[in-house]
Amino acid sequence: MAELRYNPLTKDWVMIASHRQNRPQMPKDWCPFCPGSGKVPDHYVVYKYDNDFPALSQNPPKPDEVSTELYQTAESYGKCEVILYSPEHTTTLAQLVEGHIRKLVDLWTERFETIKEDKKIKYVFIFENRGDVVGVTMPHPHGQIYGYPFVPKKLELELAASKEHKENTGKCLICNMIEEEQKFGQRVIMENDDFITFLPFYSEYPYGVYIASKRHLGTLSDMSDAEKNNLANILKSTVGTLDSLFDYPFPYMMCMHQLPVNGEDASEYYHYHIEFFPPMRSKDKQKFNASSETGAWAHCNPTAPEEKAQELREAYARYLEKKN
Repeated sequence: MAELRYNPLTKDWVMIASHRQNRPQMPKDWCPFCPGSGKVPDHYVVYKYDNDFPALSQNPPKPDEVSTELYQTAESYGKCEVILYSPEHTTTLAQLVEGHIRKLVDLWTERFETIKEDKKIKYVFIFENRGDVVGVTMPHPHGQIYGYPFVPKKLELELAASKEHKENTGKCLICNMIEEEQKFGQRVIMENDDFITFLPFYSEYPYGVYIASKRHLGTLSDMSDAEKNNLANILKSTVGTLDSLFDYPFPYMMCMHQLPVNGEDASEYYHYHIEFFPPMRSKDKQKFNASSETGAWAHCNPTAPEEKAQELREAYARYLEKKN
């Protein structure tokens, strides 16, 4: 079964993808993403790989006949791709040189442009899940891209809030956030000419940093050559900083928020940024989303963002020492 089902309580679509339960358990001594597997080229730097078990596809099956006037279904139309960061099985994003990460940025941009050509797709979501604790079963360094036939609820809320702020103040909400963070200073972790990494005032996770473009822009495609280089730079440094917190590869979910596609033009009020959701609250303790977070969407951060930002700045200093 692969279909979309509409939740009338939240006005959001849920992907039903029971066929993904049939994904095989990969042998420990074999990886489909490594050269020589027969699944990928023998030589590549970064690579786009169509997901073998997609939740969304451009040739979806017909939904089951279970819909009613109240309960709507729709085809699970969309695109699911895997983006391979490197042919090296055990490397990480932070261990790649900046020139290599720039090639990754270019591939993300190319795939964004290609996927949005399908007018049925309304949002292109680039993300990475990293670490066993977030359910990753394939350690080879990779991320994913989903092309949704709808704008997911969290992005819909961000867009609505940004539009309202623009209408009320004449300013971009995230541009204002960057100004506030730079003025206060204590939650800023690092900056370069074009990007800033900070721990938001309202951070839901102890180490849930954001990367935002300093210039008001909406997508990867809007970036200049220099900005793409500096995105590669700050991605490497941000992930390296997380890894330096406790001297091990820090698990996280990395989510890239861009403009929606094939719909209303939100470029005047929405702003490119990347949100990280690292599930650890200390070296060996996980922050679980329990009833308040999951059932009410009422998040509780058990730490003070200003204190954790100081930890992150110290980790960034250690990262720079190792790098040099």
